[in-house]
Amino acid sequence: MLDLSTTYLGLKLRTPLVPSASPLTQDLDSIRRLEDAGASAIVFHSIFEEATQDPQSGPARPALDHYLSLLRTAKEAMQVPVIASLCAATLDGWTGYAQQIASAGVNALELNLYQVPSNADVTGSELEDGYVEIVKAVRSAVTIPVAAKLTPFFTSMTNMAKRFDAAGADGLVLFNRFYQPDMNLDALDIQPNVLLSTPEALRLPLTWIGMLFGRIKGNLAGSSGVHGPDDVVKLLLVGADATMVCSALLRHGIGHLRDLESGLRRWMEKHEHKSVAEMKGTLSQIRCPDPAAFERAQYVNAVKGIQNVVLTGREAWRILSGE
Repeated sequence: MLDLSTTYLGLKLRTPLVPSASPLTQDLDSIRRLEDAGASAIVFHSIFEEATQDPQSGPARPALDHYLSLLRTAKEAMQVPVIASLCAATLDGWTGYAQQIASAGVNALELNLYQVPSNADVTGSELEDGYVEIVKAVRSAVTIPVAAKLTPFFTSMTNMAKRFDAAGADGLVLFNRFYQPDMNLDALDIQPNVLLSTPEALRLPLTWIGMLFGRIKGNLAGSSGVHGPDDVVKLLLVGADATMVCSALLRHGIGHLRDLESGLRRWMEKHEHKSVAEMKGTLSQIRCPDPAAFERAQYVNAVKGIQNVVLTGREAWRILSGE
């Protein structure tokens, strides 16, 4: 019998399939449908500190109260773990909101560390120190497990992962997608434009999870680009403890979770793997005694592959054109 179970943030999950924070996880009906379709945990939609602030009078308590009420209702209604998601703007907001969220009875908290470094006077090291300070502060403020959802825009991702690990993060979610605005050429205005991810986005978390597996204490979750069963398998093979799904569910519907699970089962049966645990990390970088050579080899092989494609294409053109 196949064992698809995994452990993430100290939580024993039936499978690695976890719907990430999205519009699908802000409504109780859709959350129940996600659980029925096989979700092993739910990452609740994010609460943003700015959304709970009144420009005139400061904190707008009703918005936060509404979020906390939804969390409590979901926790009471769900059999699977509920993970809250927080995106604050101030250190007091991170710690204060985290404490109130923890009091709602959730199983864990995901820190949505999304910040666009637009201030030219703030150095990269200052930004990095600020991120680490957030994790330390929240970790000291709550007793529930805490995960940090990161952007990939660090000069040394491996060093930052080590620093977050030392700061007490129980897990890292790789990666937060960077949403860029678009232009309305008729109105001559800047407007938000959220695009769903594609399977190609998997390459980034695949690379970094593969390099971090076995090198930090915390769990690793892959986010971005999980669209089909093969994507789930790849993340597990490089060392992911959980595979976060969002765009695929928005595009194909909540029932797509069942397709992901059945596809994972088929792959495991075909390749004679009895458990997710035995698959995890078998293709990670830790298998290579020289990490630098491993990464350099990836780059060299990729360049050679492109060169071969170009040369093959030129040869085909010569044949077709009669040269």
